[in-house]
This record gives sequence, C-alpha cells and structure tokens, in this order.
Amino acid sequence: MNFRFELLKTTPEGARRGRLHTPHGTIETPAFMPVGTAATVKGLTQEALEELGTEVLLGNTYHLYLRPGHEQIRELGGLHRFMSWPRAILTDSGGFQVFSLSKLRKVTDEGVQFRSHLDGSEHFLTSRESVGNSDGPRLGHHDGAR
Repeated sequence: MNFRFELLKTTPEGARRGRLHTPHGTIETPAFMPVGTAATVKGLTQEALEELGTEVLLGNTYHLYLRPGHEQIRELGGLHRFMSWPRAILTDSGGFQVFSLSKLRKVTDEGVQFRSHLDGSEHFLTSRESVGNSDGPRLGHHDGAR
C-alpha cells in the first residue's frame, strides 16, 4: 500500500478534514500525535496509547540517530519493531535541531556536520539520510510489511 491522502471536507477558512492512508493504518486528520522523542512516549504505556485510539506516534530523527542509533534500529528490524508499535510512525527530519543546536553544527551545501549534545562525537547528515527516500525514512521499518 502506498501513502494516500483522502480529503473529506474543507471549510471556507481553509481548514481540512481527511484521512492519511499509510502501510501501517489510516490516520484521521487533523490528528493528535503523542511524541516519542527517543522511541517511547514518556508517562504512557503502549496499552494506554492503544486504548486512547492513538493512530500515529511522532519520533525525532536527530535523537534516534544519536541514541540508540540508526544502525542498531535497523539491525533490530526497523523502528516499528524497535518501538513495538504496529501503527503509523512519523519521524521528523531533524531540522529543528539543526537550528536550535546552532552552536553544535555547521551547515554546508552537502548537509549538516554536527556534534552530539550527548558525548561531543561528530556526525554528518545529508537531507536524503535525514528525511529518507522512496523506500521510506532512514529510521523506518524494513520488515517487508509494506
């Protein structure tokens, strides 16, 4: 299944109601997305998220890249398996950290060189690595369940 947006209603002011269809389920929009910055939503169990009807979680590419790391997530079967979350996950590009951590980064035409706020290690990310490509986000699942 591919990603598809179904527009259900618009208002004269420009508000929209719709459905975003993803390989991991349909998300009614507008949507509330609990934030699992480091692959977990603090203060709520997965059962509570499911009981609340959560359709999508938001993850943070920058934080997941640093800890536990994109290689470890990939080795463990992708972000869905790592988080034990069968529904949709949206990962941001990490762009906010590019600007908010300005003292720890250098932007070039090729990407962003940054120093980890955790341990000072150096990293380089291109936009393709951060956002992903047609195969999905760099941190996304790769379990063949698409």
